[in-house]
Amino acid sequence: METPITVVVLAAGLGTRMKSKRAKVLHRAGGQTLVEHVVDTALELTAAERVFVVVGHQADQVRQALDGRGAGFIEQIEQKGTGHALLVGREALAPLEGFLVVLYGDCPLISAATLRRLIDEQAASGAAATVITTLLDDPTGYGRMILDSERNVTAIVEQKAASPDQLAVREINSGMYCFRAELLWRHIGQIRPDNPAREYYLTDVVGLLHRAGHTVRAMRVDNAAEVLGINNRIELAGADRVLRDRKVRELMLEGVTIEKPETVTIDARVRIGPDTVIEAFAQILGGTRIGEGCRVGACSIVQDSDLAGGVEVLPFSMIGASRIEAGARIGPYARLRMGNHVEAGAHIGNFVELKKTHFGAGSKAMHLAYLGDAEIGRGVNVGAGTITCNYDGRKKHQTTVGDGVFIGSNNTLVAPVEIGEGGYTAAGSVITDKVPPGALALGRARQVNKEGWKKKGREG
Repeated sequence: METPITVVVLAAGLGTRMKSKRAKVLHRAGGQTLVEHVVDTALELTAAERVFVVVGHQADQVRQALDGRGAGFIEQIEQKGTGHALLVGREALAPLEGFLVVLYGDCPLISAATLRRLIDEQAASGAAATVITTLLDDPTGYGRMILDSERNVTAIVEQKAASPDQLAVREINSGMYCFRAELLWRHIGQIRPDNPAREYYLTDVVGLLHRAGHTVRAMRVDNAAEVLGINNRIELAGADRVLRDRKVRELMLEGVTIEKPETVTIDARVRIGPDTVIEAFAQILGGTRIGEGCRVGACSIVQDSDLAGGVEVLPFSMIGASRIEAGARIGPYARLRMGNHVEAGAHIGNFVELKKTHFGAGSKAMHLAYLGDAEIGRGVNVGAGTITCNYDGRKKHQTTVGDGVFIGSNNTLVAPVEIGEGGYTAAGSVITDKVPPGALALGRARQVNKEGWKKKGREG
């Protein structure tokens, strides 16, 4: 039987070096908060009921960021060190047998592959724990790994307590561990805050285990960036680049064409089908899902939207929180603000804006229109310059347009209003009343020509 895995993510600190009022783990890289990346990786290793997040600063916001993932939470009201973070969760964690993996909420680049290797090495070694290490050219500020000839850890020495010989060691402690849970809980209560910060350090458990006759193994990773935390905005930007490069590479290997991939921005949760083309400087954000054989034009932004197969988004268009069905065409320079449903084969053209509008299959609004809070039927033609007047200064009102309607150019549809199936509205009309099916509505003043007006005006 495989050994059960419990993962604890330490995410209680503020992170003063970020120079921010926001907790460090709530800063974003790759389209998600740092702690979301770490928890999502943890969920690749074990079931949600065995993933726990230690929260403290801005605990409610951290919980909100992780909502829906099923992880448990442990509150560390006072932050008294990494060892203390586990001690406050002892009641919830100690009954869980197997391996306990400790991660940090500010290390978004740690991969599931590296953590699986950590768990495998721990399982094969029979050691009490395995710690991830790496080599740094400049290890200043990090705890140094003191190892014997077989790479067993004899101690982890913090920078301030290290001797000159120990300071010369380049192999550092990442702070990420895989413990045999039973042995951890047997010894963690022996940690004492015998340090200038008066904190309970998890690193002290290594010495306790060693003195009790247990071994602790060191697992070195070559890519130091994967295991180091984010401490400032420069490192945050670096993590963002790495995460986005990973995402672009993943998508291209899955059959997505990305033109000038160094220019695009694609968030971690985005899903894109094969044979879709993403043009330069496009941004695909949030939880967007794009089907097969689509095209997203240059400099377009698609956020939290679903695009079915064969959808074309022309350059400089913006789509937010909308659903676009197969074969629809959007743009260029279109804006779909939120809550829209564009059915199959429909066309939304240049400088057309939609908001909370259901736009029927095969319908067209090719240019210069605003359709808000509207229900547009199938096979409708919306003329240039058409607007729905949906707001009366207090509340929004609905416009309903039946199938096969022809709306003339420069129409003003004053909601609430309904145009029946097959109806017509004349160019330049202001429509305020219901139009019966098949009727032609004219809502404009009769043209009057003043003969000789120019000459008379000059003589006057």
